[in-house]
Amino acid sequence: QNMVMSFRVSDLQMLLGFVGRSKSGLKHELVTRALQLVQFDCSPEVFKKIKELYETRYSKKSSEAAQPPPQQQQQQQQQQHRAEALPLHSSYDRGSAVARTLPAPNIDYPALYGKYLNGLGRLPPKVAKPEVRLVKLPFYTTLDELLKPTELVPQNNEKLQESPCIFALTPRQVELIRNSRELQPGVKSVQVVLRICYTDTSSPQEDQYPPNIAVKVNHSYCSVPGYYPSNKPGVEPKRPCRPINLTHLMYLSAATNRITVTWGNYGKSYSVGLYLVRQMTSAELLQRLKTIGIKHPELCKALVKEKLRLDPDSEIATTGVRVSLICPLVKMRLSVPCRAETCAHLQCFDAVFYLQMNEKKPTWMCPVCDKPAPYDQLIIDGLLSKILTECEDADEIEYLVDGSWCPIRAEKERSCSPQCPILVLGSSDVNGLLPTPTSNSENGKATADVVDLTLDSSSSEEEEEEEEEEDDDDEGPQPKRRCSYEKGLVSAC
Repeated sequence: QNMVMSFRVSDLQMLLGFVGRSKSGLKHELVTRALQLVQFDCSPEVFKKIKELYETRYSKKSSEAAQPPPQQQQQQQQQQHRAEALPLHSSYDRGSAVARTLPAPNIDYPALYGKYLNGLGRLPPKVAKPEVRLVKLPFYTTLDELLKPTELVPQNNEKLQESPCIFALTPRQVELIRNSRELQPGVKSVQVVLRICYTDTSSPQEDQYPPNIAVKVNHSYCSVPGYYPSNKPGVEPKRPCRPINLTHLMYLSAATNRITVTWGNYGKSYSVGLYLVRQMTSAELLQRLKTIGIKHPELCKALVKEKLRLDPDSEIATTGVRVSLICPLVKMRLSVPCRAETCAHLQCFDAVFYLQMNEKKPTWMCPVCDKPAPYDQLIIDGLLSKILTECEDADEIEYLVDGSWCPIRAEKERSCSPQCPILVLGSSDVNGLLPTPTSNSENGKATADVVDLTLDSSSSEEEEEEEEEEDDDDEGPQPKRRCSYEKGLVSAC
């Protein structure tokens, strides 16, 4: 590291060009790139090249080399121009624009040019190793990649390992952080975050912490999210693996920052990456969804008709499907109905609450079918949004086979009519007398009955016995009276 820190710009460019890295940028950027190379990819060939450049630099410093004659300078320039015009093989890594204009060291360009031109050989292809990729996070917009995902390599057989990293921010990056707004006191929206994942190149990886993780920035330890407690017996508590914000512990200047990741080496391989990001809020994501994520009502109507179309494998056609206007998340009326395009159902949930819940605890699972519903696949149902404005007195609708809809309202309780039995709960007479039924007999039938709930069970049984005796008389059917009167009482009718 001391050798690299003493290099000039030309030495740094030669070192980075030797390994195929970009040689563009200011000196402190080149130094940072070279130090990262020393820490994470220092092969014997790289170390030999650093030592060679270091010795060459100080040997020239002790004895000034004589300038070559003008004729020799002209020959060297011609050779350089010929080398730059050499058409490289398609599989060769051309590097950045600066790498294409500067010749690589220790290469005999005339001999190489002749061999390639005569077809005797080709430049050895550089096999590009697949890189680790991290999944895109909706609440983070990547501005710069400060360190590509780099594998954490154990240095010894100890279980607890330490991996250092040194880098510096550019003036533009420092300005972006300082001028960004604050999400809350002390938390900037533009941040330098550390992301860790499994070293797996088969697919984009989600954030995953290694065991015994600790992150130290310069001279202070950074807080890492803890575990979620588990209330179920036998279920291990889960840990939310999120990007770790390092901004508040960093030097916002041209000074170099040192990050040390402590991790447990238990067989699995992990990679770390550093990114300059802008953190988004749920309100900003909602506004973006309203701008680019609304599905036209006619397209939604066509989807409804397709859902209700007769299935060729089935003999039964669905005539309608009910959709609730209540959000399954918070049991409130929908305001911004949305669902994922990958969902097979028509039922929607509220985008406002869905984004707020994932901002606090990101799961991105559909609350209706419990399948993945990532932000990039969310759509706002334009048809249901229109229905919500037109149907304010119903909590449920039914889609019909032609794509139309009708509200489903709750049936109101029927009020008592004159034909219904009248329930008397108590006496309203000041003398304690029971009210009598008003009975207008037509053809020997009573049109209304009075049920007295104040009578006990024994009196009810006596009444039934009296009614049975009256039915046995030969005088014909008599109007039934559900309550008997004491001697001396007169009916009110």
